[in-house]
Amino acid sequence: MTGTARSGGRATVPGTVAATVGRFGDRPAVVEDGTRLTYRELADRSRRFGAALVASDVAPGDRVAVWAFNCSEWIVAALGLLQAGAVLVPVNTRFKGAEAADILQRCRAKVLVTVTDFLDTDYLAMLAGTGTDLPDLATVVVARGPAAVGTHAWAEFTARATGAGLAEVERRSAAVTPDDPCDILFTSGTTGVPKGVVQTHGGTTHVAADWVAMTGLGADDRYLMVNPYFHMFGLKAGILAAVGAGAAMLPEPVFDVDRVLARVADERVTVLPGAPTLYQGILDHPDRDRHDLSSLRVAVTGAADIPVELIRRIDAELPFSVLIAGYGLTEGGTATATSPGDEVETIATTVGQPRPGFELRIVDGEGRDVPAGEPGEVLLRGDSIMSHYLDDPEATARARSADGWLCTGDLGILDPAGRLRIVGRSKDMFIVGGFNAYPAEIENGLLRHPDITQAAVIGVPDGRLGEVGMAFVVVRPGVEVTDADVIGWCREQMANYKVPREVAFVDDLPRNATGKVMKDALRRRAVPGRPGSPA
Repeated sequence: MTGTARSGGRATVPGTVAATVGRFGDRPAVVEDGTRLTYRELADRSRRFGAALVASDVAPGDRVAVWAFNCSEWIVAALGLLQAGAVLVPVNTRFKGAEAADILQRCRAKVLVTVTDFLDTDYLAMLAGTGTDLPDLATVVVARGPAAVGTHAWAEFTARATGAGLAEVERRSAAVTPDDPCDILFTSGTTGVPKGVVQTHGGTTHVAADWVAMTGLGADDRYLMVNPYFHMFGLKAGILAAVGAGAAMLPEPVFDVDRVLARVADERVTVLPGAPTLYQGILDHPDRDRHDLSSLRVAVTGAADIPVELIRRIDAELPFSVLIAGYGLTEGGTATATSPGDEVETIATTVGQPRPGFELRIVDGEGRDVPAGEPGEVLLRGDSIMSHYLDDPEATARARSADGWLCTGDLGILDPAGRLRIVGRSKDMFIVGGFNAYPAEIENGLLRHPDITQAAVIGVPDGRLGEVGMAFVVVRPGVEVTDADVIGWCREQMANYKVPREVAFVDDLPRNATGKVMKDALRRRAVPGRPGSPA
């Protein structure tokens, strides 16, 4: 991000926007159906959104939530609120009303930017249906869809911007420091209680700048953004990386293989990151060869277990010249990655070496470093490690040591070359199509079912999504519940990636002497033949 405003070697988002406009103001910034903005136009629209926030009494440090699919308004709102000194709180588009209400309540959001017609879903209706009291939420802006009474349509809200408000945005932008809070991304822990990861402008822009350096992203690139903006991958390695590099952003509201193939060909897309399922969908599409994909240059995928054969196929059948696998987390950004030119087996079986600015340790249960080749917990320290967990000093102290090491809860092995291989998840987390799923959170949801008395959830292999949830449940005596009943109920209560795909009814859950559910026993039952299962 050469040319961005910096303090102590670290940048701010307003400084990044200003520097990019200075260098690439007339180049394309956003390309969307019916919308094409240059970087100068994007900066103008975002400042006007920021000025409208000023007119709505949003002060520096106030939280503004965005609950919407990938679209130009998402980008404008994010850049605008950050230039106005507010803090961005993205909300998962897969959340149901109760899940979103919990986030809005806990972060004390003052403004919500949302949509009312996404995939036949009215987010505001879902929110209202929970009956949750949100005393801090003073303003609701509807970016797409009908605006109900008491809310503001996008055009009507941005019309609130005044000359004085624009001047105030300029003043606030200049006043933002690298140590000021930038964003709060919520991630669940093994307790099942979502934790808000508070990150500074310096930390967030470090993630974005390193992704630019890692991929060689530049102003001539056209970046098709399938990764959702509410996720670290879509926000920091997406919007903010593209802004820093001056690349064109092409938002995609949902992953649809036909549409992706058409846009790659029509828009000459060069950068297409995503979960392994994205590339699998492209490779297996029967009409792939009818589309000109020759413009594709950069592929980046996450830390999910990737079949070596998939990486081989990407390398052999798609035109990417840069193919990277990385390991990242909400609390720290992209921590390790393979390098361009690495062998196919290296990309498929490791997540590479620590990125610049990161230190990595593998430790045993006593916190002692283990030799190369032995598994242990992954600890990280670096420039983009989170500031803290929102309103949770105890969780912060458990996760981050006094000298800055972050306990990830992931189990890894370092090979002799210093490349990391993720071998397990000490927190029982599993990954469903690129989304982290936490058993304790799903179990807590299942226990809200009126007929379920006990529940345990594990991840099991799935050919399309990598892993999916399997639930073992105990029901109340005398009631009859089917697996379809439980799955259908879950679909109404939680995001679809959390919904178990299989349900097994048991008389009791296997527990050890301390009363803890023995999930290894459940895994052996669910997946015969896995390591440790009976022959």
